[in-house]
Amino acid sequence: MKAFEYAAPRRESEIAGLLSSRWGESEILAGGTDLVGLMYKMVVTPSRVVNIMDVPSLRGVEADSQSVRIGATTSLSDLLDSPDLDDFPSIKQAIRGISSLQLQAQGTLGGELCQRPRCWYFRNGHGYLAQNGRLVAEGDHRYHAIFGNAGPAKFCAGSRLAPALMALGAKVRVVGPGPEDEAQFPLDALYRTPRDEQQRETVLLPNQVLTHITIPRDVVPANATYEVRQGAGPDYPLASAAAAVQLKAGRIIAARVVLGQVAPVPWVSSLAANVLLGQLASREAAAAAGEAAVREATPLPGNRYKVQLARVAVERAALLAFGLQTGGF
Repeated sequence: MKAFEYAAPRRESEIAGLLSSRWGESEILAGGTDLVGLMYKMVVTPSRVVNIMDVPSLRGVEADSQSVRIGATTSLSDLLDSPDLDDFPSIKQAIRGISSLQLQAQGTLGGELCQRPRCWYFRNGHGYLAQNGRLVAEGDHRYHAIFGNAGPAKFCAGSRLAPALMALGAKVRVVGPGPEDEAQFPLDALYRTPRDEQQRETVLLPNQVLTHITIPRDVVPANATYEVRQGAGPDYPLASAAAAVQLKAGRIIAARVVLGQVAPVPWVSSLAANVLLGQLASREAAAAAGEAAVREATPLPGNRYKVQLARVAVERAALLAFGLQTGGF
């Protein structure tokens, strides 16, 4: 690991000033479950690490009748224990899916949303675009993207909570680059598919930091997350989906479906949502949503199996949101 400066601000207004305006020179440290491993393998080599865990305003859950506001350094285990999130089972289902008490206790919400790609080319020092996508296309890509993979970025977005939060209409608050600069926008807009190595997987600047996530609760849709995993351990899922639906007399009047682990960004499926609209909350509607969700998939030769897994994930997320059984493994 490269030697680095260590900074521990106590106030939000101090954070941006400690971050560099250029990528690679500084990194934000929260729980460290992702950053420390990347630094150990020399994939990232910052000259300064800024620990934000000592900023009190970035931690905790606050709720009122309109929304739930969560600080970015709130641990995943605290979210799992929070009664303010009981109306959002999709979030807690995603956290339970991590299947590691250590990762739940140490990992933070902001870090989970902003973690770097799980792509093994990136994590072995080949860059997250892996020679403009050539290494992925010509090599082992069994866990790579089946949507949004026409360009050089073929990795899958790493966050397991982003699909659930996006389906629920969550917003993020970002501060920086100046001490008074602040912005709030939908979580959907945080992610992007990079076109070159000068871009990252989010729109955040090097001297910006995500501070809070806000979930509306004035109208809480029925919601659920379903992950398709290889086993019961902490490994990342092969495909996942989150569904959020509003029901009136058993009929779906609003819907949102977001897939995870299938694209360089959490993948919003308008096709699946549109199929659900106006339908009765039934097994037939869930199956139709699953079929629609993968209609435009563009798998690589070695990951075609993920199309079926994505279809199943959407169908079963919808079934859970409807309050129906998923039908087994």
